[in-house]
Amino acid sequence: MTSFNEVLDASITGKDSALCVGLDPRIDRMAPSIQAGDRPVFEFCRRMVDATAAYAACFKPQIAYFAAEGAEQDLVDTIDYVHTEYPGTPVILDAKRGDVGETAQQYARELFERFDADAATISPYLGWDAIDPYLAFEGKGLFVLCHTSNPESGWLQEYPEEAPVFRRVAQAVAARRDPRLMMVVGATFPEQLGIVRRDAESTTFLVPGVGAQGGEVDAVFLHGANAAGGGLIVNASRSINYASSDEDFEEAATTAARDLRDSLRRARDFALRKN
Repeated sequence: MTSFNEVLDASITGKDSALCVGLDPRIDRMAPSIQAGDRPVFEFCRRMVDATAAYAACFKPQIAYFAAEGAEQDLVDTIDYVHTEYPGTPVILDAKRGDVGETAQQYARELFERFDADAATISPYLGWDAIDPYLAFEGKGLFVLCHTSNPESGWLQEYPEEAPVFRRVAQAVAARRDPRLMMVVGATFPEQLGIVRRDAESTTFLVPGVGAQGGEVDAVFLHGANAAGGGLIVNASRSINYASSDEDFEEAATTAARDLRDSLRRARDFALRKN
């Protein structure tokens, strides 16, 4: 079985893109013609995937947007659509699950069997007992929350100063030497991003916070890229999904995805020269 890591690396290389396009379907922000349809969530996601697939190394649907609308079947169909129409472009399901024992096993079944995601985001707060059940699913990838992009993340993740939680997570993940284990590290904290890179040189990072949250792509690559200028997947959701909420939303999303893909390339090349 081909691993998630191999599929992701091939997609990044084949498209020369570090862009991850998030899928956050909000019906109230969709174009009127989509809102009026029978399946607005699926139709929006399908058309967003079509509009950006040429530039996206992967897609990242956020499960909450589907669950809030009772649209879990739309999530199943969206992931299936990516797999069928764009084979080789993996899907990361952003779920941030974190529990132990049989509950964790059921969450893993939900993400990897019911929804057929290629990878998922998970919380390490309960320790390895909350992570190991997902590793039982062959070929799947895991993105462990390390240092998140939200403004208030530091009160816990950067405490205590002498051995902050985010570094303990980074070092523990790196020590496993398991390529299936990757990390979520936010773009809005570039200094911490650099610390995590030094702690985990060979680990792949999923980097949210570019776009609507204000993270800067140059800082992401200067601080977070590995020695080869890679090891990063940079996510953007709202800035692409809702580049327009009018009937030109597909064209606007295409332009936003292409422009960000190009900015990521420039930032990578600049970081390689600078470092």
